[in-house]
Amino acid sequence: MATIQGNDRDALADKEQLAAVRVAVDEVDEQIVTLIARRERLIKIAGTLKGDDAEVRAPDRVEKIIEHVRSAAVKKDIDPDIVESTYRAMISGFIELEMRVHKQNS
Repeated sequence: MATIQGNDRDALADKEQLAAVRVAVDEVDEQIVTLIARRERLIKIAGTLKGDDAEVRAPDRVEKIIEHVRSAAVKKDIDPDIVESTYRAMISGFIELEMRVHKQNS
């Protein structure tokens, strides 16, 4: 009967650990999607309350959000550049959504 030896045992342990990490990442992704859904609901409401396209695009507000999330990232000791790039992509998508909602309600 064959037994698991040295490097094979380490490789098996690494695969098991990787599988566990992937499960945890999937759980975090589910939480993130739930929060994005909440943000989407709020953005749709905001889109009905704004007066014009410039108010929807609000570049000053975008930069305040970026400043806020970068600061939050630093406090949590995570890479603020990753947080910023993630938020810029998300905000861009939400501005498009908000523009559609705004136009429908104008």
